[in-house]
Amino acid sequence: MVTKHVVVLPYDKGWEQDFIKIKEELLSALGDLTEEIEHIGSTSVPGLSAKPIIDIDVVIDDPPRLRGVIRALSNIGYFHEGDLGIAGREAFGYEGKEHLRKHHLYVCAKDSAELRRHIGFRDFLRSHPDAVREYSRIKEEGAALYPFDIEQYIAYKSPFIEKIYAELGL
Repeated sequence: MVTKHVVVLPYDKGWEQDFIKIKEELLSALGDLTEEIEHIGSTSVPGLSAKPIIDIDVVIDDPPRLRGVIRALSNIGYFHEGDLGIAGREAFGYEGKEHLRKHHLYVCAKDSAELRRHIGFRDFLRSHPDAVREYSRIKEEGAALYPFDIEQYIAYKSPFIEKIYAELGL
C-alpha cells in the first residue's frame, strides 16, 4: 500500500482505540504464535502529529514461527510481502479490512534490530515532549513541502530520526 497523498494530522486520541481494534482481531487469529503486538510509529505517541495510519509490530519469539504466522494472517485477509528491503521486519498487506483504520503490519523477531529501533524510537518520544513538538513540526513541514511525494517526505524527516537513533545507540 503506497501512500499517494501525504497527509499529516494533529494527534488523535482515537488512534489508540483504532490500534486496540486491530490488535484484538490479530490476537484472535494468532493466539500463542505471538509474544506481543506493539503499537509503533507516530500514532503511538501522544501529542505527535502523524499520518493517520496505524503501524503495528507483531512480535514472535522465534523466526521459524513466521510460517505459522503467515498462514494465520492469510486466513483473515493479510498477505505476506517479504521484508521490502528491511532485514528483520516482514511486511504484510491486506484486503477486506474496511472495518479497521488503515494500518501497516509487520512481523519481527523479538531480538531483531528493527524491533529495537521501533520500540526505542517510540519510547524516546513518549518521554521527551520537546522532541515530540520538534518532530511534529518537521512532519507537518514535510507534508506541506511534499504532499504528493512520499519518498521526499521520508527523506525530509530522516535526519531527525537518525539523530534519535544515534542518541539511543541504535
